Amino acid sequence: MSPRRRRSSRSAIAAAFAGCSRQERAAFIPFLVAGDPSLKATPDLLRALVAGGADVIELGVSFSDPIADGPTIQRASNRALAAGSSLSAVLGIVERHREELGVPIVLFTYYNPVHARGVATFAAQAADSGVDGVLCVDLPPDEGLRELQPALSERDVDSIYLIAATSTKERIDRAAAASNGFVYYTARSDVTGERDDLIPTLAREVKRVRRRVHLPVAVGFGISTPEQVEEVARVAHGVVVGSSLVRLVEENAGEPDLAARLERRVGQLTAPLRR
Repeated sequence: MSPRRRRSSRSAIAAAFAGCSRQERAAFIPFLVAGDPSLKATPDLLRALVAGGADVIELGVSFSDPIADGPTIQRASNRALAAGSSLSAVLGIVERHREELGVPIVLFTYYNPVHARGVATFAAQAADSGVDGVLCVDLPPDEGLRELQPALSERDVDSIYLIAATSTKERIDRAAAASNGFVYYTARSDVTGERDDLIPTLAREVKRVRRRVHLPVAVGFGISTPEQVEEVARVAHGVVVGSSLVRLVEENAGEPDLAARLERRVGQLTAPLRR
């Protein structure tokens, strides 16, 4: 990998949110597991996300014990592992396709693969590959501030942390202090997965977070329909959709037009943001 050039003072993720703000809309952030259904298929699926209207992409690194994920993403992680996906393979995909895709890439990972590689080595390799941000779903911000966040910051890679409805003011402040680019508010306090309805207090809770956080706030967990995207976009800077897209991949993995189907679905989900 060739050394990465230093960025300007504003990261690619911050620039993406600023661009959406100028258009007076929320950013759309789709999630897929790298390597599902295969490593070979992943670049086409990432292109489909961009063609459908992605502003930032969350790319999942498969892990053997994905405790924060519901059954849909757990199955995808298992399929990706069986297909040979690994942290090195994911970084290779980003390195080969980041410039072509033209949107920021956030790695969605558990801390174990990062720790096993070594934080400094991981940060260097992520930056050299073209990764724009890292979300370690099981790493508390207090611990992230000790080692991972400084290592990523030194390489101009954003750190992103989770906030939930159950987060105290102190926890929100710590997550905001450890984050760059945006903070991720989980619309559910349990695992990822599609839901028929959003929690009734979501708008109030997101506004509470926005009053304390001077970064864009993206909302995910349980968002799966255009109507839910539209509802969340009224109060958040960004909308994350994962499980419904992962399920589409699962259900159409053997179809030759999988990428086209994914692009159409993302287009449907982003349509409310373009009105």
